[in-house]
Amino acid sequence: MAAAIETKGLTKDYRSPLKEPGLWGGVKSLFDRKYKDTRAVDGVSFSIEEGELVGFLGANGAGKTTTLKMLSGLLTPTAGSATALGHVPWKREAAFQRSISLVMGQRSQLWWEIPAYETFKLNQAIYSLSDADFRVHLDELVDLLELGEHLSVPVKKLSLGQRMRCELAAALLHRPRLLLLDEPTIGLDVVMQKNVREFIKAYNKRSGATIMLTSHNMTDVVELCKRVIVIEKGRLLYDGALDRLVERYADHKILRARFTTEVEPGDLKSLGTVVKYEDRTVTLEVPRANMAASAAALLRSYPVADLNVEEVAIDDIVRRLFTHG
Repeated sequence: MAAAIETKGLTKDYRSPLKEPGLWGGVKSLFDRKYKDTRAVDGVSFSIEEGELVGFLGANGAGKTTTLKMLSGLLTPTAGSATALGHVPWKREAAFQRSISLVMGQRSQLWWEIPAYETFKLNQAIYSLSDADFRVHLDELVDLLELGEHLSVPVKKLSLGQRMRCELAAALLHRPRLLLLDEPTIGLDVVMQKNVREFIKAYNKRSGATIMLTSHNMTDVVELCKRVIVIEKGRLLYDGALDRLVERYADHKILRARFTTEVEPGDLKSLGTVVKYEDRTVTLEVPRANMAASAAALLRSYPVADLNVEEVAIDDIVRRLFTHG
């Protein structure tokens, strides 16, 4: 199977001016400016086949977004090479731009002052969609993402979650072959996160599109990705099966329980490692194999008002991977 994305030694440096203190330092910098180079991505190499859905993980500042921007053509690398769908992304050829979408949870492609529907109509013209295709694609997205009542509302009046759903619809309207998703579930409630994950999975299966996903929500990664690529400080740390990464660095889950009355934290040690107890709420680290039994024992023996099971935070996994190798 052909590679949808291939990078070799991909590197990106940012140059920023150094500011010397004081008035004299400011005047001096006008005539003798000094710069600092910061390496955001450092020699990253990987290959992703057509139709793969791959998690791209790392802590804040690891270089994930910079890499996605290079793969989408928004940035030109300092060194190294990359191809996406057979194109060099930063050449920004029309055929490439019609086949790709980049969704960034913290950035908007929607026009702020007007309803999202107007952006959708603009995208119809940009991507040369027929009226029939536009209506079929939009109806599908509106139904899945529950956008009906939001289409006519100015974007600036939408909540973050509502806006994120509209961003996804705008990105998928032309049914791209390559989808780069940067924190696609940010700001969404639990139910809508699940709907978005199911849609991404279905879109990948139905269209055969290649999807590269970044997320700080480990549930997104576990439910969507079989393979993950991990970077830290711009360098590739891991590229392989998610199962193997979880088995080695996330062999437990987080169990949080809120009680109706105070309990003795020491009595909970048999259920898992007590990480924190505060305001009648306990946080336990529980081995994955023991989670069902520990949760049942907690509900059976203690006055539980609320209980949640969570995946280990991605930042914690990356930290352990970076520390232990």
